[in-house]
Amino acid sequence: MLILQCPYCGVQADETELSAGGETHIERHGPGSSDEAFEEYLFARENPFGVHFERWRHSYGCGKWFHAARNTVTLEVYGTYPAQTTEPPADIRKRISGVAPGWTWRFLG
Repeated sequence: MLILQCPYCGVQADETELSAGGETHIERHGPGSSDEAFEEYLFARENPFGVHFERWRHSYGCGKWFHAARNTVTLEVYGTYPAQTTEPPADIRKRISGVAPGWTWRFLG
C-alpha cells in the first residue's frame, strides 16, 4: 500500500485517504493556444517505469493538494512537497539521484 506524508498537516496517509490527481508540473494551455498544444495538455502524459512526479489530494484529511515523487515500480516514496512548488525541491532530487543514478524526467535530471 502506498503511504504518503501530507506536507501541510504532516499526517502519514495511506492511499485510501488520498485522491490521485495525475502528473505534476504540466504546462497548461488555455484560450489562444494552438490545437496541438491544447491536445498535448489534455492527453500527453508520462507513463514512466521508475521515477515519477504526481499530484495527490489529502481527501480525508486537510483536503489540500500536494506533489509526491515516487518510484512506480517499487512504490518507494522519495518525498512530498507543496503543490505551489514549480519543481521538485533539491533535497528530493538528491535523494532520487542517490538511489537511481542517471535518472531523468523532462527538464530534470
